[in-house]
Amino acid sequence: MQGGIEVVDSHTEGEPTRVVIDGWPMPTGHTVADRRDTMRTMQDDLRRAVVLEPRGHEAIVGALLVPADRPEAATGVVFFNDIGYLGMCGHGLIGVVRTLEHLGRITPGHVEIDTPVGPVGADLDRDGTVTIRNVPAFVHALDVSVHVPGIGTVTGDVAWGGNWFFLAHLPGESLTYERRRELVACTTRIREALHANGITGADGGEIDHVELLAPGEGGADARTFVLCPGAAWDRSPCGTGTSAKLAVLHARGQLSPDQRWVQESVIGSRFTGWLEGDGETLVPRVQGRAYITARATLHLDPADPFRYGLA
Repeated sequence: MQGGIEVVDSHTEGEPTRVVIDGWPMPTGHTVADRRDTMRTMQDDLRRAVVLEPRGHEAIVGALLVPADRPEAATGVVFFNDIGYLGMCGHGLIGVVRTLEHLGRITPGHVEIDTPVGPVGADLDRDGTVTIRNVPAFVHALDVSVHVPGIGTVTGDVAWGGNWFFLAHLPGESLTYERRRELVACTTRIREALHANGITGADGGEIDHVELLAPGEGGADARTFVLCPGAAWDRSPCGTGTSAKLAVLHARGQLSPDQRWVQESVIGSRFTGWLEGDGETLVPRVQGRAYITARATLHLDPADPFRYGLA
């Protein structure tokens, strides 16, 4: 493929999003989920080209704008990262909303967007704050214990917030930016132990996110470190991870609908989240800010041996 892929870059509370706006041949399919499947089976070289080195790095989450499933939705979106595809991405959705505003496609107010795992929405304030409405979140299992080599027994909760999470508190584990490499190693061991012991989400859903939590400071309810699929870690407090935590808190009787929860990342950025609804259907709302950082054309030179990224 010669020519260019047009992208707009942003970061949401420190975590980067790269939105593809042109140059990627539209994947076929009747739904956003179908188009994600086409991307996975027929266009994965473009995923690698957009987010991997030498043009990207492991922390970048890509987002391809595709036709929506619903007439009231402004767009559909498929999120992807350094190793594959995501069901939903909270920080990425905030970045997509700010990108659509930057492109003049939306103005402050409400916007509907379709994802492979269902419809979501967002409210864009005039000051740039974005509040997303995620897919419903729920708990699959509480107090799940697993033996982790080199660490010992770890007990946590399995919950869905748009992706599958294992959420745990490790006493004595300091969640700081300076310790990010140790935290990546620790959470990777936990995820490998979950896989080795057959611990999954509902219907065998792979748990590909591990979320460590510690008490918050300075007005934050909790500090978090999130391992994303692969070896990337979330610079933001993680939108789907915040959603999963809200579901756990509600299941434990520690959070009522509409009660605010402030979650802080290891770099000090924050999301405010709360739940709407009652009964079995709980819809997370997550609020944060994103900032446009670049608009660029990614060139794929046929003579470049690394045009599709460093696999």
